[in-house]
Amino acid sequence: MTEDATPICSAKGCRAPAVWVLAWNNPKLHTPERRKTWLACEEHREHLAHFLGVRGFLKDVVALTDWEAPGGPGGPAGPEGGAGSAADR
Repeated sequence: MTEDATPICSAKGCRAPAVWVLAWNNPKLHTPERRKTWLACEEHREHLAHFLGVRGFLKDVVALTDWEAPGGPGGPAGPEGGAGSAADR
């Protein structure tokens, strides 16, 4: 993603602008402080949060405008980001 690119929703096939960051962690794969992120548009926020929540992975849901990646500035595509399609995770 380039600096001038608009972040898009991580839901499969969705091209809508993202407005939410869903921070998550798979405790079988990640250290407790690590946060992976999915981005969500308004329409898919609840669906993606439910998907992560039933697995015990969801840690936080934050407005994209308020998001700061763990360890410093950057946002969802920062070092702990990994924002992308939900189908990729």
